[in-house]
Amino acid sequence: MPVDLPAEPRADRRAALKARTRRNIVDAATGLMHETAGIAFSVEDLAARAGVSRRTVFNHFASLDDVVAAVGAEIFGAVREALPAVDPQPAAGPAGDPRAAALADLVGALHRADLVGPMASLTRGLGLQGAPDDVTEVPPHQAMLLLRSLSDVSEDLAADLVSRHPRLGRLDVDLLVAQAMSSLVVLHRHWYARTGAATDAASRRLWTDLLDHLSPGTSARPSEGHHG
Repeated sequence: MPVDLPAEPRADRRAALKARTRRNIVDAATGLMHETAGIAFSVEDLAARAGVSRRTVFNHFASLDDVVAAVGAEIFGAVREALPAVDPQPAAGPAGDPRAAALADLVGALHRADLVGPMASLTRGLGLQGAPDDVTEVPPHQAMLLLRSLSDVSEDLAADLVSRHPRLGRLDVDLLVAQAMSSLVVLHRHWYARTGAATDAASRRLWTDLLDHLSPGTSARPSEGHHG
């Protein structure tokens, strides 16, 4: 005799539907950014691409900037995914600096995440294009969107670092992560100005060298053969 399985709770079904709809909107924005090499598409364009109504887009996101930031946050989420593979850096001795150890962990995750390819794609999707010689700065709106993207992953990164370095308070970790994420916008500008968002070996070497400026005097690079 067949056994009746309990029906999926209504709240779970609603949550799953909400997550799928949000996923469709973000995927649609990613496609439009890549196809148009910019962020000038309308809410109507986005809704049609996602197969939802204009109202549904605004049920999930307050603005198009929020959607674009979500696209970027998924790319920079690779940093959090890479963190568990980084050996926790001990603070040197009882009087050691746990903040420096946490920063070394974060920079190690940035190295391991191998962001150059996804970051180049996002850069082009934000409408930033050109040869290195004619790129001098990232326009304020695009720079803000990059920072928003990084901010969207900062809270989870901070929570992970607190669990790895319990001697640090949450305020200290929040400040450390916020400073590092803001610095990444500066590093991106220098990387973009010198490479035009290329993904070749020279561009990757430059990005690695730029990341080392986040923790001068320490070596946070992953060991040979252990890149993610």
